[in-house]
Amino acid sequence: MALCACSASAGRVTNLNSPSPQEAKPAAQADTPTEKKPRAVVDPHKFALIVAGVGGEEAYTKKFTTEANQLYDALTNRLGFDEKNVYLLTESAGTPTEGAHDANLPHAARSTAEEVRKAMAAIKSSASADSLVFVMLIGHGSFDAQQAKFNLVGPDLAAKDYAQLLSALPTRRVIFINSASSSGEFVKPLAGEGRVVITATRSGNEQNATMFAEYFIAGLSDDAADADKNGRISVLEAFAYATKLTADYYKTKNRLATEHALIDDNGDGTGHEEATAGDGTVAKTMYIDSKPLAQAAGDTELARLLGERQRLEEAVEKLKARKAELKPEEYERQLEDLLVELAKVNQTIKAKQK
Repeated sequence: MALCACSASAGRVTNLNSPSPQEAKPAAQADTPTEKKPRAVVDPHKFALIVAGVGGEEAYTKKFTTEANQLYDALTNRLGFDEKNVYLLTESAGTPTEGAHDANLPHAARSTAEEVRKAMAAIKSSASADSLVFVMLIGHGSFDAQQAKFNLVGPDLAAKDYAQLLSALPTRRVIFINSASSSGEFVKPLAGEGRVVITATRSGNEQNATMFAEYFIAGLSDDAADADKNGRISVLEAFAYATKLTADYYKTKNRLATEHALIDDNGDGTGHEEATAGDGTVAKTMYIDSKPLAQAAGDTELARLLGERQRLEEAVEKLKARKAELKPEEYERQLEDLLVELAKVNQTIKAKQK
């Protein structure tokens, strides 16, 4: 049985048998020289909230802050997020903690419930129906058999609180990742149409500190995560990459795995450890990079066509997931209509790119 140290704040649990934050980095984050890639084209329609919660001890505070900053760098440098649209909340914001570089960032603050609400309100006021909102929680979580929470500085927010914040957004294109312990209980409350929900654990009872966050963050930029070799890393590919490396970590350490990540993107509130039973369809064609804008090179019509192609590709995947619900002739008719429309869009794109 794992030994736990519980703080005075109700429901907070930090597991003493968890993976050590000083243990080896994933291969994708090894300290080897890498060629610095040019900054990605900025897409003003993308927004992000990164929250590094309470560490409970200095080593975890450093780990969570470092991972949050790595994610910030990936979003703003390689994935085309405007710094003005990215909110970074950490336990150590405003203090000279190692791993922090938030002193001059436009939206950096401590990871409190108030700041989470303020950041989401700001995103709500700036986003539109076509926007993409990316939220990632990095830290410890808790579950008291009734509700799951993510540990913040001061009072925590529960899954139902985050569900309310997401429901207030004007867009359905939301990626919500809770990489904390006990995060599996977030799936059902946060599920929704067009929304990708990912958790590091499959239940609230997996209470050990997790490894998933660092592998997922690495997967957003590692070419090895691009399973279909199309030059882009989808949310599903990053999830699969992180899931595999997390499992490999426990095997390498000869430990029983204490975390099993889930994904839900069909809105039914039931997550799965892989793309199955309708889950993975949206995430398969959802990307957070800005490559279509780069390909358009300032051509607004081409940018529109590239966006339309992605919409049609998403529609094809969603239809395939519903195949069992439809009569064969109806499925074939709808699929043919989508594929014909997709072929026309692709033909127009090729003509404009010559």
